[in-house]
Amino acid sequence: MIRRDFSERDIHMALDGELPGDERAAYDAWLDANPEMKARSARFTADRAALRAAFADVLDEAVPGHLHKVVLGEVPVKAAVPRSRWWLAAAAAVLLAVGGLGGYFAGIDGIGQEDPAEDRLAEQAIAAHVIYAAEKRHAVEVPASDKDHLQTWLSNRIGLNLVAPDLTADGFQLVGGRLLPAGESKAAMLLYEDGNGQRISLFVTTESTENAKGTYAAAQDGPEAVYWLDKGYGCAVVGSLPRERLAEVARSAYTQLVNGLAS
Repeated sequence: MIRRDFSERDIHMALDGELPGDERAAYDAWLDANPEMKARSARFTADRAALRAAFADVLDEAVPGHLHKVVLGEVPVKAAVPRSRWWLAAAAAVLLAVGGLGGYFAGIDGIGQEDPAEDRLAEQAIAAHVIYAAEKRHAVEVPASDKDHLQTWLSNRIGLNLVAPDLTADGFQLVGGRLLPAGESKAAMLLYEDGNGQRISLFVTTESTENAKGTYAAAQDGPEAVYWLDKGYGCAVVGSLPRERLAEVARSAYTQLVNGLAS
């Protein structure tokens, strides 16, 4: 049996069928000896299956010419892309890529290697929002009814003192949250909903070495992200609200997040 140190990268390789056969027995033994990694492997497997099932009818379709040019960098990423079922499939592909699934697609042929950090953060946040905000029964891993545990769990997992902002004054109630992969790090996603069922999400990660802020939209009619990168962390508030309204809610959420980090 080959013996070496395994990592999360090997989980993705195993899921993609790229783990060498002579390492499989040692890898399985490593999983059995590391319950956390075994649980992570199970979660990645379930997420992968759910995404493939959700977009099975479009993932095998030919890539639209315009989207192909965007991926290859032949047109600006921020150029308007008409919203369609392809936008949802693209979001799933982005989440698979930035989360490390799908054979490290983001690194193939240099695709995505030169994206600014703020674009990468916004794309991750938007992809997660598109997939999970639409879920009714499985949008979150921990519900708002267990808020104390939610905050403690996510804080420990991402390495920040995360306090879920109170957006009641802005018309939004906390639904709950979940843990997501974010490149080589982890991200916390908090989901909120107003009285009309409109949802926004907060995406927070420590994978940030830059200082920046702004707005980002991956599709003309898709959700938009208001983001900040500062002091070793990144935050994006995502939703389909009118821009001024989203910015107002985002400022409230960000102020509370910063206060929580400092406490």
